Amino acid sequence: MEIITDFKQSSLQISMQSINFEQELNPEQLKIVRESDGPCLVLAGAGSGKTRTIVYRMAYLLERGIDPKKILLLTFTNKAANEMLGRVETLTGINARTLWGGTFHSIANRFLRRFAPLLDYKQNFNILDEDDSRSLIKACLKESGAPQTQSRFPSPAVVKSILSFVINSQISLEDALEQKNSEFYRFSEQFDEISRLYKKRKKESGSMDFDDLIFNFTEIFRNDLSARERIQNKFKYILIDEYQDTNPLQAEMVRLLEPKTKNILVVGDDAQSIYSFRGASVQNILNFPKTYPDAKIFRLETNYRSTPEILNLANDVIAKNTAQFPKELRAVHPGLLKPEQINKSSVEEEARFIADKIKAAIDSGARLNEIAVLFRAASHSESLEFELGKRGIAYDYRGGLRFFERSHIKDALAYLRILNEPKDEAAWRRILVNFSGIGEVTAEKIIAIARVSPREEILRAVGPLLGDKARAGWDEFSSIYCKLLEYIGEKPSELINAIVNSAYSDYLASEYENADDRLEDLGQLAVFAEKYDALADFLAEAILFEGYSAKDSRSGGSRVILSTIHQAKGMEWDTVFVMNLVDGAFPNERAMFEDNGIEEERRLFYVAITRAKRRLYLTYPETSRASFSWNMPSMFLQEIDESLLAGNVSKIGDDIEYIDENSSQISGIRGRSFLREVDEL
Repeated sequence: MEIITDFKQSSLQISMQSINFEQELNPEQLKIVRESDGPCLVLAGAGSGKTRTIVYRMAYLLERGIDPKKILLLTFTNKAANEMLGRVETLTGINARTLWGGTFHSIANRFLRRFAPLLDYKQNFNILDEDDSRSLIKACLKESGAPQTQSRFPSPAVVKSILSFVINSQISLEDALEQKNSEFYRFSEQFDEISRLYKKRKKESGSMDFDDLIFNFTEIFRNDLSARERIQNKFKYILIDEYQDTNPLQAEMVRLLEPKTKNILVVGDDAQSIYSFRGASVQNILNFPKTYPDAKIFRLETNYRSTPEILNLANDVIAKNTAQFPKELRAVHPGLLKPEQINKSSVEEEARFIADKIKAAIDSGARLNEIAVLFRAASHSESLEFELGKRGIAYDYRGGLRFFERSHIKDALAYLRILNEPKDEAAWRRILVNFSGIGEVTAEKIIAIARVSPREEILRAVGPLLGDKARAGWDEFSSIYCKLLEYIGEKPSELINAIVNSAYSDYLASEYENADDRLEDLGQLAVFAEKYDALADFLAEAILFEGYSAKDSRSGGSRVILSTIHQAKGMEWDTVFVMNLVDGAFPNERAMFEDNGIEEERRLFYVAITRAKRRLYLTYPETSRASFSWNMPSMFLQEIDESLLAGNVSKIGDDIEYIDENSSQISGIRGRSFLREVDEL
């Protein structure tokens, strides 16, 4: 795809196939294909055929005699690039290998292979993968003298994530730490030194990491006017897909590539900008008309995916955002059923409702892979996974591992297992590997003592046998273990909460960039455990969960899809459930304290809604756990025009009679606000 071959106009005229654009495209698409010279912004609503429009625009340019080597397509994934260029080849008969197309990183790499000497790199520089980068950063940590055994200095993976965020967001290290990992702000000086050493080692080894590909591209062409003029003369047309997902560094790369002809076409949907946690900025697409005051703005609003009822709901939801380009999706499919809002008494009842609906669909002959259950965070799926597993309903999980397969869940269970049975060698090995200085030999000594000692005596017996190297790691383990010993005899849920409130949370923060998500998972594990009084019973049920068959003879090999909404973007299913629509969970509570956080959460809700083709269910549990605690429905449910929904629609205040200040709580963002209003009255 990325090999440039000689191009001759005559060969194009011979190979081009006749395309009836009027027959193949709707009026919105046809207008873009024919009239998008100059700077153009295409606002492509969900399910509106944006990929088709880009493909036919490229075919139209080729039909007009534009040299394939003068057209550049930028995408976010190799899969998308290959698909689009392959469709152009099928449509036109022109070899896709004569076209320039690929991801931002791959295109930057191609230019750097020629211009890298301007930065004192050889043209045959190496590219570090993620493992290579972490290994190099680990060496820099050691050289910098950063504390690695005390104060829980972040792991190489976390350090790499923060440095990457700095580069892609084009902000200072201090600002990045404040935004992303404020608990590590005290290490800002060490981060500066590690960053300096990392750059130095990459340069000395003649290597670049993925972030360097785009950053070094911008360094060269921002500062060398001659080089910039050469690349700006290279292309006549640039087409960019999913522009709403670009970060500030990628936006600068686009500006530097901008052809002298000003023929730059960006396609995207500000209503589906949901990746700010990766550094993406919705302002790139919102500010496009300011960057190019003479830009043409096109809209693709004809939706080929969903029913009118689903689109009416989607339009109503996204209209509440203020920072956006207004658009109104219109359906081509006939009307069917209104989306349903369903509230159930508990998370278990919510899971049973969804499983019942899925089973009914199976019985009526539906294909399981046309059904999806979406959620804001991976921690929200635990009850449903358990219910589907018990019923033998096959499912695939997207956006991570299944709940009980996640490392932090296994860690927590391992802690509980050694409390329940100190002789559990496998559990000890899983725990001890997390602590620095404790190798195989030391682990064997600890396990030997644990086999013959009461649980309360293990710490005292092990301590004198350890050398200085293992002492720090053992002390950290001891602080967690002592915390658990305080709760011996309590319910399993209390033991799990003790783990969350111990030094284990510091371990997660230092080792993983998604530590908050992992703590949420542990919170859900505690919720799951509340129905058990005995630790042994809980552990047996948790371990047996993976033993439930996830296959059903009636599924025909297909599986229900369980997915985070972020992972579901770009997908579609006949039937979609959006679950756990509880205030404080969706929108995520952290969004309340972030600039434009609620608007991005609303865009995420919009993305979830627009995945559904024919049936949509919005569900939430009225209580979160066995100990009575009322949930408030998500603020996004509160905003919806009731006439757009079927089902037991519930608004704030509907269930006031159930509130008893002596026996219950209301949880969530809106819930706490409501209680404050009650107090004031």
